[in-house]
Amino acid sequence: MEISHNKKPSLLSLLFKVGIPLVISVGLCWLLFRDFDFADMWRIITTECDFRWIIGGLIIATLSHVFRAMRWRLQLQALGIDVPLFYVVLSIFGTYAVNLVFPRLGELWRTGYIARRQNAPFAQVFGSMVADRTADTVTVALLTLLAFALSSGVILSYLSQNEGLVNDLIAWVTYPGMWVAIALICALAWRIAHTPRGKAVIARLRGIFKGLWEGFSVVTSMPGRGKWLLLTVAIWGCYFGQLAVAMEAFEFTSAVQHGYGLQATLVAFVLSSISMGVPSNGGIGPWQWAIIFALGIYGVDAAPAGAFANLVLGCNTLLLIALGLFTFACIALDRRDNKQHIDNNKQEIEECQK
Repeated sequence: MEISHNKKPSLLSLLFKVGIPLVISVGLCWLLFRDFDFADMWRIITTECDFRWIIGGLIIATLSHVFRAMRWRLQLQALGIDVPLFYVVLSIFGTYAVNLVFPRLGELWRTGYIARRQNAPFAQVFGSMVADRTADTVTVALLTLLAFALSSGVILSYLSQNEGLVNDLIAWVTYPGMWVAIALICALAWRIAHTPRGKAVIARLRGIFKGLWEGFSVVTSMPGRGKWLLLTVAIWGCYFGQLAVAMEAFEFTSAVQHGYGLQATLVAFVLSSISMGVPSNGGIGPWQWAIIFALGIYGVDAAPAGAFANLVLGCNTLLLIALGLFTFACIALDRRDNKQHIDNNKQEIEECQK
C-alpha cells in the first residue's frame, strides 16, 4: 500500500491528531497543578526518593517493549512476514516515541515502517497490530475485574467518604453538552458515509478488510499460541512490575504496598492503564490523575502522591525519548546500508553485462 507524501494534511486532520490531545494534556495538567506546590514536590523528590528503584523500574519497562516486539513478531511470522527481531524492537521503541508527539499515530507509524521495510501488505501488518492492541484491551478489562474483586471494599469506602468526587463524576457523565457532542459526531459520520466521496471511502475500506481480518485473526490459528500467551503475561507482568518496583522508591508508597499488599498496587496499575486510553501526549495528565486518585484511596495526600506520579512519568518519558532517538538513528543507518547494498548490486550487474 503506497502512502502519499505529497498530500498535505487538512486543518481538521491536524486538529484531531495534534490539537485535541494537546488540549487534553494541557487542560488536565492545569487542573492537576493549579494549586500544586512545586517547591514541596521538588523537596519530596530530592530528599525522600531512592532512585535505584526508579532505575530498576525503567529497566523492567524496557524489557516490556522487547517482549511486546517478540509477541508481535510471532504474529508477523504467521503471516509470512519474517522480520529480524532487532527491527521489530525498533518499531516498538519508535511507536512510543511517536505517541509522545502524535498520540495514537505511533501504531500507524510502526505498521508503515514494517510494511515498507519488508515489502509486506500494509493491511495485513495493520491487522496484526490491531490484534496486538486488542489483546491489551482484553487484558486491562480482566485486570480491572480482578482489582475490583480484591479491593471493592476499600474503593467503595473511599467513594462514600468523598461525595464531592462522586458528584463530579456523575455530573461529568450526565453533562448534556458531552452527549450532544457525541450525537453531532455520529450524525456527521453518518452524513459523510452517505456522500459519494464517503461511499468511495467505504468501498475502499471493504477492499482492504480482508487483509485486516487476515492479520487480526492469525492469532487464533497460528503456531506458537502458547508462547504468544506467555509473552502477553510477560508484557503485563513487566508493566505491573515497573510500578511495584517504583513504589518502593518512597516510604509513603512503600507503606501502601506493604500495608495493603499488592492489591493496592494493582488498583493503581489498573486505573493508570485505563487512563492511557485518554488521547493525550504520552499519558501526560491522565496518568498522574489516576495515580493520585489511586494512592488517595489508601490515604496518601495529593502532594506526595503527585511527586511520585510526576517523577515516575517524567523518568519514563525521558526513557521513551532516549529509545526513540536510538531507534531513528538505527533506522537511518539501516536505510543507508540497504541503499549501499542496492548500489553495489547494480554495479556488479553492470560489470557482468560488460
